[in-house]
Amino acid sequence: MRGKWILVVGILSLCFLVTLSAFAELPGGIPREETLIVDQLTGRVGTPSNFNLWAGWRWQDRGLQQLAMEPLWTVDYATGEIIPGLASEMPIYNQDFTQMTVKLREGITWSDGVPITADDVVFTIDLHAQNGNLPYHGPMAEFVSKAYKTDDHTAVVELKKPNSRFHTNFLDRWGCLRIMPKHVFEKVDPVTFEFNPPVSSGPYVLYDYDPAGFWTLWERREDWDKTPTGILYGKPQPKYVLFQAFESAEARILAQLRHELDMAQHTLEGLRAVLEKGNTVRAWRKEWPWVVNIDPCITGIMFNNMVKPYDNREVRWALTLAIDIVDYMAIAFDLMAPVSALHLPPVPAYKEAFFIPMEDWLKNFELDLGNGEKFKPYDPEVPLKLAEAAKKRGYAVPEDPEAIRDLFGLGWWKYAPDVAEKLLKKNGFTRGDDGKWRLPDGSPWKINIVADVNVASHPLRNATAVAEAWRKFGIDVNLSPTEARESLILNGEFEVCDQWPAGEPWGAGVDLSRTFNVWHSSLLTPIGKPVALGPGMAARWANPKLDAIIDKMQVTDPFADIEGTRLLGIEALKVVVEDMPTIPTYGYCGAVAWDEYYWTNYPGAENPYSQPYQHWPNFKYMLPFLQPKKQ
Repeated sequence: MRGKWILVVGILSLCFLVTLSAFAELPGGIPREETLIVDQLTGRVGTPSNFNLWAGWRWQDRGLQQLAMEPLWTVDYATGEIIPGLASEMPIYNQDFTQMTVKLREGITWSDGVPITADDVVFTIDLHAQNGNLPYHGPMAEFVSKAYKTDDHTAVVELKKPNSRFHTNFLDRWGCLRIMPKHVFEKVDPVTFEFNPPVSSGPYVLYDYDPAGFWTLWERREDWDKTPTGILYGKPQPKYVLFQAFESAEARILAQLRHELDMAQHTLEGLRAVLEKGNTVRAWRKEWPWVVNIDPCITGIMFNNMVKPYDNREVRWALTLAIDIVDYMAIAFDLMAPVSALHLPPVPAYKEAFFIPMEDWLKNFELDLGNGEKFKPYDPEVPLKLAEAAKKRGYAVPEDPEAIRDLFGLGWWKYAPDVAEKLLKKNGFTRGDDGKWRLPDGSPWKINIVADVNVASHPLRNATAVAEAWRKFGIDVNLSPTEARESLILNGEFEVCDQWPAGEPWGAGVDLSRTFNVWHSSLLTPIGKPVALGPGMAARWANPKLDAIIDKMQVTDPFADIEGTRLLGIEALKVVVEDMPTIPTYGYCGAVAWDEYYWTNYPGAENPYSQPYQHWPNFKYMLPFLQPKKQ
């Protein structure tokens, strides 16, 4: 890994002086000092002229979700808040959750001057309930009895059956059902209409785009103060925002070093390169480990719980205890990510609500090894061990215990190969004279891990690290990166894979229903049939105890009964820990770099006023806080 970084830096050293003055020209002579240029995460747009994000995937991170569309509500995992956008407050449910009322913000308009009203909300819901070709047809048809308005700023949805989480269809977390402009879509075919140029509810409108799909340019609305962004946070500072796709990691690095790219998400090696060579470049953290460590995603390893021997809880636990998490993290992410023993990312809001309150339970949790022998697998000293390993690599690690927990997590599972051996032998496994493990039927134990092909991805990093750990333990492991990874996982045609170990939670509030709902037994899908939800559902696991908790979640109001919702989340986490259907390892980390040559006051770790990514929908809420740097 370090060799690759050195190679990148070497290439940059040769190119740097030649390319430093080669500033790219913006489309139409747009002033560079008034323009924020950002990297587009999903790459080149395949349908450049189509902006109809209601009809299917339309590269929504080209600025559609971040600048043009305001949802009813948005999650911000950095602050732990849910931000009302088009809505003026949180949804209001009746007592039995068969009715949801939405209060809209007053004084907001579409970019063509038409007021945004409850008519738009009712139209959006009705259209999706009726049209089977639209992505949100399923939940709208299943739950909506009727939708209507009581006044211009109040929409009411009557539900066919109780659903205390119906609002989550409209809660933006990198995707949701966004409200449509009724006056536009009532006149067209909503599936074939390209929505070009798009009518915006957000603070920017389309200025221009590349017919080849490499860039999309947006201009700030003159009436930005009639948008939720303007009302909540003020005037967005960049007059223009350009989303740029790059064909290689090296091109992205060079563009940022030439001040042609203000915000970018790099590979870990790319981040090191721009920090090394760019004297105006900074990362989320100004010091090591630099990366964003509050992302609301958890990485790890997934078992197919319908395939033997991974249908056995004790086998799954044995494989977990065969992992030395310090060695694992050194291989997977150079010790730069926070570990998590829970099936949740260790973001600040979740540490407070779940991790810290569960520490005593985790310390006292026991495994039954048989013959009356018990074992407590949780190791709260893991953060200190990771810190010591990082020091040995020459990194500047803080001495304060709380700062160490902030960087490395609160704890993980003990490296206990002797205990793993007892669990396996208890279940009929044997070990040959060669040290290799054999299955209960006497055949050699070989694990095939279906993996991502992207060498810089967190999934493949996890797969590589766990393969090394299990080989060391005496299991033959085959790592199989494949372009067919996604379809194999969704269809259950794998035994172990590098998919996220649990469904991503909302990242704000204490409602964990997004993580656990996919594990309800009613959704279990046989091998050969693709799962409808994921990624946790692809593990094909369920537990009656969890079913009961999920059922209780469905009749608990996450806004009116916050404490009850939190306690249900804790009980659900305990069930998943006990069964270990998948192995959570570390929170996703983003290698974000910001060039401060033109713009400053990014939401770094020292001032996390917003989530830090340019591809998340609440990027628009960051823009009023950026400060232009006069050249």
